[in-house]
Amino acid sequence: MATLTIRRLDDALKARLRVRAARQGRSMEEEARHILKAGLTEEPMRRPNLAESIRRRMAPVGGIELSIPPREPVRKPPRLAK
Repeated sequence: MATLTIRRLDDALKARLRVRAARQGRSMEEEARHILKAGLTEEPMRRPNLAESIRRRMAPVGGIELSIPPREPVRKPPRLAK
């Protein structure tokens, strides 16, 4: 097991850790380990891309079926020479 020393910890933050540890029935050291473990085992929130956001917002309304027009033959390019 490794040891971690945290220097220059704000007094107010230390007091909040002490209170939180007491509420949980743990020592400050055990509470700090618990907080670190919980914070580092969660999956990081990933920001959805625009398509996912639109899909999630429109899902309750339902899907839309669009008709795709048939393809037309490719036109001949214009003649630009004189």
